[in-house]
Amino acid sequence: MKTSASVTRIFDALDRHHPGADTELAYSNAFELLVATMLSAQSTDARVNLVTPALFKRFPDARAMAAADGAELERLILSTGFFRQKSKSLIGMSSLLLERHGGEVPASMAALTALPGVGRKTANVVLGHALGVPGLPVDRHVLRVANRIGLVHSDDPVKVEVALCAMLPPARWTRASDTLILHGRRVCRPAPLCPRCNVRKDCDFYRTGATTKPMKKGGSNRLRQGSGESRRSALRAKAEDPPLRRPASQKKTPLTKKAKKRGRR
Repeated sequence: MKTSASVTRIFDALDRHHPGADTELAYSNAFELLVATMLSAQSTDARVNLVTPALFKRFPDARAMAAADGAELERLILSTGFFRQKSKSLIGMSSLLLERHGGEVPASMAALTALPGVGRKTANVVLGHALGVPGLPVDRHVLRVANRIGLVHSDDPVKVEVALCAMLPPARWTRASDTLILHGRRVCRPAPLCPRCNVRKDCDFYRTGATTKPMKKGGSNRLRQGSGESRRSALRAKAEDPPLRRPASQKKTPLTKKAKKRGRR
C-alpha cells in the first residue's frame, strides 16, 4: 500500500510528465462529449474525432438525435464499430434526455447512468470535463497503470475508482485519470517503456523486475511475474460501461456442406 506522501509524489510526477493531459475527444458542449464518449467504446478517440464533425452537423442536439433515422445514424458512425448497438443507444439516450431533462445533460452520476448506453466511465468523463463535477474515469489504461505502479490491486473498475478517489482530493480526480490514461498510451503500454517513465522509482512493477512475454501474433503482451496484474485487467476494454455485443444478424454462421460445394463451383 502506498503512503500518502508517495501517492502525492507519483501524481505530481505524472502531472509534470503530461502537462497537457486532457480528454482527446473533440467536443464543444456536454451533449457532444456524451455522444463522443459513447462512440469511443471499443474504438479510439482519433477514430471518433473523424466521425463526429459530420455527425454533429446532422444531429446537433438531443432533440435532433432522438428523431434520427437509425439507418442514417448507423452510416455516420459505421467506422467506430458496433454501429447498430451504438445507434440504438444514442437514439435511446437522446430520447430519455429529452423526456427527463429537457435535452440538457444532467450533472449527476445517477441521472447519467440511468441513460441507455451510459456507464460510470462515460458519466465520469462528461462530469469531469464538461460539467465541472469531479469524476475519475477508469478505463483499461487506468486499470493497467494503477495496478502496475501499486496504487491499487484490483481489476474491478468501480473498486479502482473508489480507491483512487480516496487517495486524492476531488479537485485532482479528473486530472489524475487524464494523466494515467496518457501514461498508459505513451509510456506504460502493454509492453512498458520503463526507461522513459518518471515514476519508475515508485513503481512496484519496475522495482520487482517484472517483464512481459514477447508479443504473440494477434495477441497482447502478458505479464510474466511480480506485477500483481492479471491478463484479464490488461486486456479489459472499458468494462465498466455496458458491454457491446455484436448483434446476431452480424455474426458469421458456418457454411453447410451444400453451400461449401456451391462455393467451389
